[in-house]
Amino acid sequence: MILSNLKTIRLQIQKTASKCGRDPDAIRLVAVSKKCPVSSLQEAMQANQFLFGENYIQEAVQKKAVTGDSALFHFIGHLQSNKVRPAAQTFQMIETIDRFKLAAALDKELKLQGRNMDILVQVNIGRELQKSGILPEDTEKLLTQILPLSNLKIRGLMTIPPFAENPEQTRPYFRALRLLAKEMQEKKYFFDNNHVELSMGMSSDYAIAIEEGATLIRVGTAIFGDRPGQ
Repeated sequence: MILSNLKTIRLQIQKTASKCGRDPDAIRLVAVSKKCPVSSLQEAMQANQFLFGENYIQEAVQKKAVTGDSALFHFIGHLQSNKVRPAAQTFQMIETIDRFKLAAALDKELKLQGRNMDILVQVNIGRELQKSGILPEDTEKLLTQILPLSNLKIRGLMTIPPFAENPEQTRPYFRALRLLAKEMQEKKYFFDNNHVELSMGMSSDYAIAIEEGATLIRVGTAIFGDRPGQ
């Protein structure tokens, strides 16, 4: 199932990218593997899927212990400041930085470990009270604060839009994030302003996200099926 699902998604990525004049290779698939057994990740890796998204620190630590350096992990959950040490040791990228205190704690830990880390700033583009993320109008201030932290590389922005039955309804939110990123790019807030990452789009709406400029799409259910608690 996992192998055929990955094949279907990759074909959809190629088709969607080609339709809107984008290079399919510019779009990376993050397989959201939270609550999946390690065997599911290993099956995905047999199909050359090596980038995974995890929401829970301890779960990711355990999976990395098995997969070693073969798999790369992005953290896509809510990170607490007291969990930055294992996060810094485990992940290639933290996609959910939304406050300076967290960024400063992560930078301090990375200094101790002698390494740098890619990060994305999470933007609450739909202004939902129950969701994490910085408000769009506060994004520039946070970027300004993070910029001097030498062990963090701000690669771009991430968002989770409000849920919609019709995927087309997510388009305005994806477009808003793209335009915000373009504004910040023009002010040189990112580590590489020639290549800004936009993490947006999930199982139900990743095609819309690609049309609106996503470079990272986070797909779980469409790869691994429903998991406990979903």
